[in-house]
Amino acid sequence: MLYDIGDKKKLLKTMLSQKRYQHSLNVAAECRRLAEKYGEDPDKAYFAGLLHDICKELPAEEQKELVLSSGYAVCREELDTRSLWHAIAGAYYVKSKFGVEDIDILNAIRFHTVGRAGMTRLEEIVYLGDLISAERDYKDVDKMRKITYVSLDAAMLEAFSFSIKNQVKKNGVIPLCTVEGYNFYTRLADEEKIKTDKK
Repeated sequence: MLYDIGDKKKLLKTMLSQKRYQHSLNVAAECRRLAEKYGEDPDKAYFAGLLHDICKELPAEEQKELVLSSGYAVCREELDTRSLWHAIAGAYYVKSKFGVEDIDILNAIRFHTVGRAGMTRLEEIVYLGDLISAERDYKDVDKMRKITYVSLDAAMLEAFSFSIKNQVKKNGVIPLCTVEGYNFYTRLADEEKIKTDKK
């Protein structure tokens, strides 16, 4: 598949603030690096990373309209949380406006904020690329970057823990897919520990 990056960048510049546009470029670059390290298609990863926030700065009513039109299964917690709408809206926008049918790209955009159980390699890369992009400066970002370049599974568990703790601190709701994702990667870690202990 050929990824028409030039036209997408021009469009993003009209849809996003300079800060958000730069973030999108940073995430795309991070996704490319992670794809090269973990054997995923670098161009596909760059494309998904570039477009992950395409609907982030649309008016709230437009985002919600896209969410409701998308046909995606959306839980109540997502519908109740405005900051999550852009990911669902973005996946639908990329599908309907650009004709992207690659479910891996669409899911990478759709789940880049909430995650889920059984994410594909590309979904993990976009989720983590967003979390560790160059401009990120939260307290444990360097730790997160190190883990991400050692093990995607370990990084996903760390990322889910980080996300859930943040929501609990803010008394925010936690989507079911996020809880399922945390449980999924916790089980993977437990299985890995059992294998290691047997050696």
